[in-house]
Amino acid sequence: MSTALRLRPAASGLRSSTHHRFILPRQALRPSPERAAIQASFRRCYATTKPTVKPPKKKFRFLRFLWRTTYLTALGGAGWLAWGIYETVHPVEQVEPDPAKKTLVILGTGWGSVALLKKLDTENYNVIVISPRNFFLFTPLLPSCPTGTVEHRSIMEPLRHIIRHKKTSVKFYEAEATKIDHEKRVVVINDNSDIKGDVHQTEVPFDYLVVGVGAENATFGIPGVKEHACFLKEINDSQKLRTKIMDCIESALFKGQSQEEKDRLLHMVVVGGGPTGVEFAAELQDFFEDDLKKWIPDIADSFHVTLVEALPNVLPMFSKTLIEYTEQTLNEEKISLRTKTMVKKVSSKYIEAEITNPDGTKELQILPYGCLIWATGNAVRPVVRDFMSRIPEQKSSRRGIAVNEYLVVDGTDGIWALGDCSATKYAPTAQVASQQGAFLARLFNNMAKTEKLETEIKELNDLAVKAVKDEDKESVEKSLGSKTKALGRVKKLSPFAYTHQGSLAYIGMERAVADVSWWNGNIASGGGLTYLFWRSAYLSMCFSTRNRILVLLDWIKVKAFGRDVSRE
Repeated sequence: MSTALRLRPAASGLRSSTHHRFILPRQALRPSPERAAIQASFRRCYATTKPTVKPPKKKFRFLRFLWRTTYLTALGGAGWLAWGIYETVHPVEQVEPDPAKKTLVILGTGWGSVALLKKLDTENYNVIVISPRNFFLFTPLLPSCPTGTVEHRSIMEPLRHIIRHKKTSVKFYEAEATKIDHEKRVVVINDNSDIKGDVHQTEVPFDYLVVGVGAENATFGIPGVKEHACFLKEINDSQKLRTKIMDCIESALFKGQSQEEKDRLLHMVVVGGGPTGVEFAAELQDFFEDDLKKWIPDIADSFHVTLVEALPNVLPMFSKTLIEYTEQTLNEEKISLRTKTMVKKVSSKYIEAEITNPDGTKELQILPYGCLIWATGNAVRPVVRDFMSRIPEQKSSRRGIAVNEYLVVDGTDGIWALGDCSATKYAPTAQVASQQGAFLARLFNNMAKTEKLETEIKELNDLAVKAVKDEDKESVEKSLGSKTKALGRVKKLSPFAYTHQGSLAYIGMERAVADVSWWNGNIASGGGLTYLFWRSAYLSMCFSTRNRILVLLDWIKVKAFGRDVSRE
């Protein structure tokens, strides 16, 4: 039989009419032993080794990275916020002050005094704070309080929260300083609370004294201002002003009120074209446009705001472009702007104002009003005036306490002054006072370090004299040299120099102006984006995390529900 493969026909049932299908014998389908071995080896190899599959190309990789970064940042920010809140409400135990150390008395709880207290190392002194108010007030947002844009407690930081977080305990007396005796080195204080104990006047001795009592409202001797005008400097002023505004509105709607009297009651006059006056006029007009007109439509045709300024322009500290933009915005808001108008007399129902016409002639006009808001300059407080009268070197100073380049009061030793009560070449602003407070904190910390290093150097000098061995003398001289170098570095404290960060002001209609220092120049801007910058800047400048959260919640609440139109 031939070795060639024999083909056999398939089953008859599978046969076609034209072709025959043949199948191979089963033996022919079996591979040879050599081929079977190769196939088995091939199968074993592929059974242990997986084929490499090229991964699919990832899409939107940048967006995934951005989302993860945002998520982690938000998570970290929330953790940081939670820890900050925990630290705020859980102060650590404090160390009691050492009676052997010198006493530092700080008068006031304004921008300068609180900035000093915040950065001062209280372990080096026995610190005593004296002020008639036991809180710090964030004054830039004060014009927003009478209209209800911000609640007044949201911009108040209790002083106890501040001093409780210092390493060494600080004493606080809620009292008014009535006399400063620089020769006896005592401060006379009065308890001016409604409820007084057995002792309501006493003396507080000091080694060092910082005067930061601020200033009071300047009336420029104009008759009737103190009796009839509302001020905007303290929280109490804000509450009184709110009540006065709502009383004018409700009285104007009283049954039988004449139209002339209604127009007078609903005429709000703001005197002062600085940031406080402009911001409050803008807030008041926003209050009317957004809320009062909607809930009390009867006053829509009579409510009116007038801004009075004695100078030719408002916001004189800003650039000319921003001044023009501000005045244009005020006109769009329907706020009557009266520049070159000087108030001469104030009565209970009208003011007499002298207006300078474009041709230079002057004219006396009568302006009826329902509520008069006085937001002008500063005047020296009585305790400061009495203190200055006792020092011959202060006789020629009129604007405040004269100080040198280190803020030391002229004619005294160990007494400093800062803020609005001092007379320097800088404008009396919160920004200046805050930087002065930080400067004095560095000065007092350096003074304590200097005293400590001088004591250590004296002890090392004594050891050097007593040392017998050359090795001991060499070690002492080496330590003495390092301490002397450290003393030289500590004593190198430059005089106070103010760095202007910029000026901000809200002008209404969700617009603001900003004149911000940048590198070697200024950036001047105004509008809606500047308004967002104004809000974020003030939010970041708030004293504590608590204040920031409360102010932010107030803004959200007003945006959602509007301002409250109740009297209180």
